[in-house]
Amino acid sequence: MAEPGPAEREAWLSLGANLGDREAGLREAVRRLGATPGIVVEAVSSLYETPPWGDADQGPFLNCAAAIRTTLAPQALLGAAKAIEAAIGRTETRRWGPRVIDIDIVHMAGIALSDETLTLPHRHWRERAFVLVPLAEIAPELVIDRTAVTAALAACDVSGIRRLDGETRA
Repeated sequence: MAEPGPAEREAWLSLGANLGDREAGLREAVRRLGATPGIVVEAVSSLYETPPWGDADQGPFLNCAAAIRTTLAPQALLGAAKAIEAAIGRTETRRWGPRVIDIDIVHMAGIALSDETLTLPHRHWRERAFVLVPLAEIAPELVIDRTAVTAALAACDVSGIRRLDGETRA
């Protein structure tokens, strides 16, 4: 990833979908992120099929991670992500339920916050293999809260995660 400019910061996003054309939804979300003023998409991981997390009574997800540079403040980045989700057709369902697209901010460099709408780093990043596998692909050196992404990944169950081109993580 290129060095961010003076008003930019690095951020890492997790994207997922398990309804509709999952791959098309993820690709459209990445395209829309890159078209958003104040966001430059630097890297996108492979697509991974993953078992559902939190609510197992639904179909598998496709997930990927994106590394971006942004001039947006955390709440503005969250707003941009929510606007993209709405434009692609996401409607609110049950917690951890099926969705046409989901965009989570995993981490923004130099930012730690917690309020009613956003916690950074994301509170579940260490325990979600569907976040860590794609994130480790594009940012294996990333350290969040003194924990290396690769160390968190080593502690996760990655069974059932399959890269879209056929490689299974085990």
